[in-house]
Amino acid sequence: MIRIFIDSDACPVKDEVYRVAARYSLHVYVVSNRMIAVPPSPLIERVVVEAGADVADDWIAERVQDRDIVITSDIPLAARCIEKGAFVLEPKGRRLDSDAIGMALATRNLMTDLRAAGVITSGSSAFGKADRSRFLSELDTLVVKTRKLPPRKPTQIIR
Repeated sequence: MIRIFIDSDACPVKDEVYRVAARYSLHVYVVSNRMIAVPPSPLIERVVVEAGADVADDWIAERVQDRDIVITSDIPLAARCIEKGAFVLEPKGRRLDSDAIGMALATRNLMTDLRAAGVITSGSSAFGKADRSRFLSELDTLVVKTRKLPPRKPTQIIR
């Protein structure tokens, strides 16, 4: 059974996830360190963790399993989930996998170092309608493909 985990603080695509999850009857965990509104549904579970750095990330990373889907823009969390065989999708619709995560981590670390050194860097582009549409399409495609994967042994991870 595929489950979806949303790193929900500042996630702009929660409603899209709820729609796809309802269409395929998938369980969704909405994880944050504060109370947020979620639709009343037995498929949607709100998880409020203690405040603190990476507490929500740790909760997700500890529970995610092979073939689960994680929605996050947090690159270190994405790397942890990919390591466990999960699929990761950013809110703008970019899928992170074992091939892309190394470059994403390197870019994130470089930008962090540049900002720490006082270099002014441009942020990411604003989230727009095209991003929302791309995300919805990618999530739906990912769910369909994941459901069609043949059963595999517990130690076998397909990337």
